[in-house]
Amino acid sequence: MNGLTLAYIGDAYYELQIRDHLLNKGYTHVKQLHSKAIKYTSSIAQANIVQMMIDNNILLEDEINAYKRGRNNSTSGRKNVDGETYAKATGFESIIGYLYLEKNNRLDLIVNISINYIDKGDLQ
Repeated sequence: MNGLTLAYIGDAYYELQIRDHLLNKGYTHVKQLHSKAIKYTSSIAQANIVQMMIDNNILLEDEINAYKRGRNNSTSGRKNVDGETYAKATGFESIIGYLYLEKNNRLDLIVNISINYIDKGDLQ
């Protein structure tokens, strides 16, 4: 499966997990939920998460390969983010998609590491 297809399913799964996390934290107003979700799901947040995972050798070789497939197939970016950040974010979503489809046993770990990283406020 190509990287953008992995990113497509990864984006949906990660978004659902973030929504579940926020509901479990007690947020109930839609406007507030949306505002909080962006903290986890923005391209900048996802790029920072994946860079932290790479820097700390959290990702396995097959997960790095999924990241590269998504990153390399990414477009030049969006109007509010540069191409490099957007590519990293797409790579992150590709990892989530890959794990969802192929290696479910690592999926919760990677999502939880991502959530904890954002919750601790470790964004660069």
